[in-house]
Amino acid sequence: MKQVVQNYKSGELAVLDVPVPGCKPGGVLVRSAYSLISTGTELMKVSEAGMSMLGKARSRPDQVAKVMQSVATNGVPATYRKVMGKLDSYTPLGYSLCGVVEQVGTGIDDVKVGDLVACAGNEHALHAELNWVPKNLYARVPDGLAPRHAAFGTVGSIAMQGVRRGEPQLGDVALVIGLGLIGQLVVQLLAASGIRVVGVDPDPVRCELAERLGAAACGDPASAAVESSVAELTGGHGVDQVYLAAGGGSNQPVELAAKLSRDRGRVVDIGKCRLDLPWNAYYEKELDVRFSRSYGPGRYDPEYELGGRDYPIGYVRWTERRNLACFLDLLARGRVDVEPLVSHVADFDDAVETYQRLKEGDLKAVAVLFRYPGPVEHTAEAGEEGGPAMAVPAVKRRSGGVSIPARAAKAPVRVAFVGAGNYATSMLLPHLARRDGVELSTVVTTTSLSAANAKRKFGFSEATTDLDAVLGDKSIDAVFVVTRHSSHAELTRRALLAGKTVFVEKPLALTEDELAGVLAAVEESGNDRLQVGFNRRFAPLLREARQRFGARSGPASLRYLVNAGRLQHGSWYLQQGTEGSRFAGEGGHFIDIASWLLEADPVSVYAVGTSGNEDLQVVLRYPDGSTATISYVTTGPATFPKETLDLVADGKVLRLDDFVRASVYFESTAGRKRWVSSRLPKARDKGQSAELAAFIKAVRTGGPMPVPLESLVATTAATLAVQTGLAGGAPVTLARAR
Repeated sequence: MKQVVQNYKSGELAVLDVPVPGCKPGGVLVRSAYSLISTGTELMKVSEAGMSMLGKARSRPDQVAKVMQSVATNGVPATYRKVMGKLDSYTPLGYSLCGVVEQVGTGIDDVKVGDLVACAGNEHALHAELNWVPKNLYARVPDGLAPRHAAFGTVGSIAMQGVRRGEPQLGDVALVIGLGLIGQLVVQLLAASGIRVVGVDPDPVRCELAERLGAAACGDPASAAVESSVAELTGGHGVDQVYLAAGGGSNQPVELAAKLSRDRGRVVDIGKCRLDLPWNAYYEKELDVRFSRSYGPGRYDPEYELGGRDYPIGYVRWTERRNLACFLDLLARGRVDVEPLVSHVADFDDAVETYQRLKEGDLKAVAVLFRYPGPVEHTAEAGEEGGPAMAVPAVKRRSGGVSIPARAAKAPVRVAFVGAGNYATSMLLPHLARRDGVELSTVVTTTSLSAANAKRKFGFSEATTDLDAVLGDKSIDAVFVVTRHSSHAELTRRALLAGKTVFVEKPLALTEDELAGVLAAVEESGNDRLQVGFNRRFAPLLREARQRFGARSGPASLRYLVNAGRLQHGSWYLQQGTEGSRFAGEGGHFIDIASWLLEADPVSVYAVGTSGNEDLQVVLRYPDGSTATISYVTTGPATFPKETLDLVADGKVLRLDDFVRASVYFESTAGRKRWVSSRLPKARDKGQSAELAAFIKAVRTGGPMPVPLESLVATTAATLAVQTGLAGGAPVTLARAR
């Protein structure tokens, strides 16, 4: 299928061939009929992409702050690779469309194949021939409403949410500053609510259009006509609400808002304009300044948008989905008219030319639609259509084990990737793409563009959303599972049954049942060729320190402080209901390091938590009496190193400082001595490159996997035992099943 994309680094716009997205549970696959270009938001993004790197930084100071934080945590080289990788990637455009349901995912019963729906979201309602859209981001189009009009649903919801934030009442007078697409819709929604509206815009054509669509008067912001109209309509008191729907760097809109508002009026910011509030003017009138956040309640909440969890109507009357449905209803009943806003309709194949014309000013428009091939004038029709114990699962292999196919001595290892998110593209694929003897065969994702980006950047031969085809391809030697945590166990199980050597990023499993399912696949297939991405044990600095520390004769004490830090709002790591806790997701890293250094698997786990179990103290006990304490905290300062480790035994101490410096202290006949890593590494090397080298070697030679499967299982079981221990408040004994 085809999709409009942009490279944010170079500014390149393209209509790209990408795989069809998969139809996941909780949503529908929609074939686009029309999609709407937001001439404000999208053109701002297109313009930013054409800026220099300095210009981009100036336009997005919030992103610069994130980059500086990443430098402090991960170092300059890793941050540079991550930032340049994101910049030099294709990003999607679009967020408002109408189309026909082509496939229905499990759990969806409110629409059927063939229904017409309006869709929202800058990750789901893209300028693409097909989109997967979750339940709370689509609404069924009322009978008789034209698809080209329903494509305005998202921008209509944005305007509606802005009006709701203003809380207009019958008889009010409102001022709308900025009569672009959103401003024109705000004017109509206010007029439909019985509000008298004055519009402001320097473009006389837009002023005339707003008056035709219901405004009482409109004019240039510098003209006396606007002020006199407000005075006449309000008896000299000033307007009840001001809606800022303008963009740009001028501070004129907020100054005009203060001048024309009544005492204790409301100012609602819907657009992205400069907000240097003149303090005296806003203080003296005690103006109420409000922000309107996109389509309405639910926006930016992954539980609502992706998880399909609705808000009770008794507590949240108007969510983003209800706003979308309400706007479609107003369109269908003729209370809002979007046809006069349509300046141009372009064929989807002409998307790049259309954007260029808009950017250069050759095409002056309020709203532009893309028309897609097919029966676009389809209209919807009504229709049906003492402490607990936990068994560490035993690893059972089928008699004779897996049959490893013979390989030609110089044949490359053919690799497929399932998932191509940030970790895969910044920490794994750069190493593999540079490695001789590795052929990147196929990348599989559920979203089309991420697969296309990975194919372009790393040289995959194919990009697809069809996992079954990859698992059935006998020429593929190894499958990397680098998806969200909740899918790891099932994808690993399927790949093992297909006879593939599997590299799965941590965690291997989120529940005991998932872990048992993976091991059942090992037993059924005889295929135990599995590696979990516990990369830290491969870090060169730590391996050298371990060698310097040498053998030990007595029990050891290990302390591992993980200064994990807070997650950004909206991170999918916070979706604990589906993706598990943070520790369940990454705690295996730290347990694996402890077990590797202590050369054994833990026999018991004790965990206590604070701050809602975000901060944890996990104590592991080992067969020889050794202990490891992992302090996993989210409340530490970002300026402190992320990981520090101390191992004490037999009069020796090994210290690791965030994979930047390592030290070993010991005593000898010559007195006290200390080894310190001779020089700082160029970057924090947490072992990904060495881990991948060991994995590829095992695939190529048919030799043992880098980490025994029994160790991977024991680490996973210990990680799961942390949650059991938190719930029970007592140590969990880990007994290996027989």
